[in-house]
Amino acid sequence: MTNALIVIDIQNDFCPGGALGVPDGDAVVPRLNAMMADFDAVILTQDWHPADHSSFASNHPGKSPYDMIDMSYGPQVLWPDHCVQGTHGGAFHPDLAADLADLIIRKGFRRDIDSYSAFFENDRETPTGLEGYLRTRGITDLTLAGIATDFCVHYSAVDAAGLGFNVTVDLNASCPIDLDGSLTAAIKGMKAAGVRLLGG
Repeated sequence: MTNALIVIDIQNDFCPGGALGVPDGDAVVPRLNAMMADFDAVILTQDWHPADHSSFASNHPGKSPYDMIDMSYGPQVLWPDHCVQGTHGGAFHPDLAADLADLIIRKGFRRDIDSYSAFFENDRETPTGLEGYLRTRGITDLTLAGIATDFCVHYSAVDAAGLGFNVTVDLNASCPIDLDGSLTAAIKGMKAAGVRLLGG
């Protein structure tokens, strides 16, 4: 057992009609479902925010979604409320074959820190536990895909490569937000980290 598929944040709020919907975000679901059988392990990540999360613009009077603020760990985009714990928006897309997952990693549940990466919170220090899980199962090769290419997929891939895993991102099974050139920057960052990119 050496290879795993990590499916990033295929949740209702990131799909069309959701609070932070990505255009055609749901279009990748059939491809992701078909890919699952080709891997020794399947891991899903899930944004799982408390309603008073510090990354929500609604919790900062006078601020609007997509404004930037400085947090203790660095610059932070303020987002619309999304993927709140226990809500429909936080649930996986109904067509995702979530029952095939070996593990679900929830991230962003700490009120005072956001979490894009499947491996670390945004302070770059607090681990999610995913690395330990993969190590104990002997997994060395990771393929990542999901939403959004330029945020959670990007951060997860760069962190995985930095931890010594062999990392591939399937761009055909991922969807970007592309906020102010973020997709171009993400592609450049992933390549620089040694991440292999498929499709796109």
